[in-house]
Amino acid sequence: MTGGARAAAAAAVSARLAYRLLAARPPGGSATWTRTNHRGEPVTLLEGPAVALGGVVGGALAAGPGRRERLAMIIAGVGAAAFGGYDDLAASGPSKGFRGHLGALARGELTTGAVKLAGIGATGLAAALAAGPAGPAGGSAGSSPRLGTVADAVINAGLIAGGANLANLFDLRPGRAIKVSIGAGALLAAAPGRSRQAAVAPVAAAVALLPEDLGERAMLGDAGANALGAMLGLAATGLPRAARIAALAGIAGLTAASEVVSFTRVIERTGPLRWLDMLGRRPAPAPPAAASATTPADTADGSTPLSARPEAARTRQSGAGHAVGPR
Repeated sequence: MTGGARAAAAAAVSARLAYRLLAARPPGGSATWTRTNHRGEPVTLLEGPAVALGGVVGGALAAGPGRRERLAMIIAGVGAAAFGGYDDLAASGPSKGFRGHLGALARGELTTGAVKLAGIGATGLAAALAAGPAGPAGGSAGSSPRLGTVADAVINAGLIAGGANLANLFDLRPGRAIKVSIGAGALLAAAPGRSRQAAVAPVAAAVALLPEDLGERAMLGDAGANALGAMLGLAATGLPRAARIAALAGIAGLTAASEVVSFTRVIERTGPLRWLDMLGRRPAPAPPAAASATTPADTADGSTPLSARPEAARTRQSGAGHAVGPR
């Protein structure tokens, strides 16, 4: 069995085992982790910690990466999961998105989302520094090595923190964030070196719990989506500098677009994307004849409904993730 296969197997087994153990004895009781999805049905957030743990275990046991890369994987996965889990369980208030949380901060209100923004940013920087130099810089021969090192650290931190946020933005319908992560992982797997090795474990952990997500029995929540995105962002730090800059620009562009555009609406209006989004899912619920104040809505923070619109997001994404539902 190759190193990548061992990492994938360890990640998948660890994620399934962690989910089973957590479901059997949920910390704080099952109600602490139960949320209402877009159908108004109860789902559990325990998938998130299980995916994060599986990805970290698989990444730490991977044969390819060295000690620094393994430490970086642990920092990225555990840090993003911890801050995401904090937002899952403690979030309150209607603020969402970068503008919402920064606006609240300007008014003197410290939201859990703002704490998560800062925490995941720090996590990204710490993981980037732990991982050390990445792939070929692709810079000019006369460029300063010190300046190049600083630039690489900033780019890599942005990939890790931005990846955590972007994955969270897609966790609005069953299986969507995992499908996007599979696509990202496939692209990284085609790259040589560190990126290919590092991408295997988080994707394998997520795929192991994809049936629970598609079956609408569980969801990633912030803990799982942030951790999954952060670990894939770390995998991207092994790319050449030009590719990393392009990836970071793509992440930044999609994040900015999420502030004004609903990903769900775009997907629903685009045939191939809609087909892929529905692949493996239960049929979409029929739209109600008339809007009702009692229509089940998803939650902004795991406990507080965001809106009564039936098209509201599957789960809230406050903090670095957010952009809940169509606008």
